[in-house]
Amino acid sequence: MRIAVVGIGGVGGYYGGKLALAYAGKGEHEVVFVARREHLQTIREKGLCLMTPEGERLTIVPTLATDRSEEVGTLDFVLFCTKSYGLEEAARMIAGNVHSGTVVLPLLNGVNISERLRKALPGCMVLNGCVYIGSSVEGPGVVHHKGGSGRLFFGPDRNEDVEKFRYLEDLLRGAGIKADLVEDIAVQVWTKYIFVGPFAGITSLRGKTFGAVLEDDEDRRMLQGLMAEIGTIAKAKGIHLPADIVEESLRKGASFPYATKTSMQLDYEKGRTTETDIFMEYIVNAGKELGIATPIHEDVYRGLMKKR
Repeated sequence: MRIAVVGIGGVGGYYGGKLALAYAGKGEHEVVFVARREHLQTIREKGLCLMTPEGERLTIVPTLATDRSEEVGTLDFVLFCTKSYGLEEAARMIAGNVHSGTVVLPLLNGVNISERLRKALPGCMVLNGCVYIGSSVEGPGVVHHKGGSGRLFFGPDRNEDVEKFRYLEDLLRGAGIKADLVEDIAVQVWTKYIFVGPFAGITSLRGKTFGAVLEDDEDRRMLQGLMAEIGTIAKAKGIHLPADIVEESLRKGASFPYATKTSMQLDYEKGRTTETDIFMEYIVNAGKELGIATPIHEDVYRGLMKKR
């Protein structure tokens, strides 16, 4: 099987690193990294350095690291690990490398990613997925897995037989990845989204950590309000989340270290492009389409746009 990992950032570096460590150069599977600029050059020259929470530094050499579609070859399985704002560009880059038998699995944040990929890559099978991991690029060729369970949930979000994709669960688990093929992937994706989206919005707007947001009464009320608005949108879309999803999401946030920052907050602090589109803008637009008021998302979205 020829596997490509598109985007070797914190997520792609971890999951791609695990796949390459297990399979690249072993004969049965090939693992291609699609990366860019200095990050790509360093991986080509020295391999990918994956730092673990235990302090290990693993050097990982993929079958190929490239930014050229003509070098990628024909692909059987593609993990998309880009940021949301680079999704369509990355899909166009490999459009000539996929076929009707190719399975595509996005591991981005957001709840409309698989829908966007189906439009960009109409000829292949697109699954849906989400991950729970804290990892980031520390420098060219270096990815640091800082924590998080590393759990990966995936599955078809249309009327497809789940068992058709059991071989991918075996492939991922064979690389030491905590992967679960599930029938209710939409619920899993929205369960993560209702947690990470509001925390991303409030921490970025306020410039505060998880702990500081949760101990401030006004910020906590805004968090609850954002989560409630997402819950209403999800229900209107036929996604059945648990009745206590807001309380559970707040408890989940409280379980993180006080100084935790979201990746979107870090992007704002560094002046980078952010994923405001999938967290705030998406819910504002979905609310308008469905006739559902989302005033807190609108306020946070306006505030974040002023920070740019």
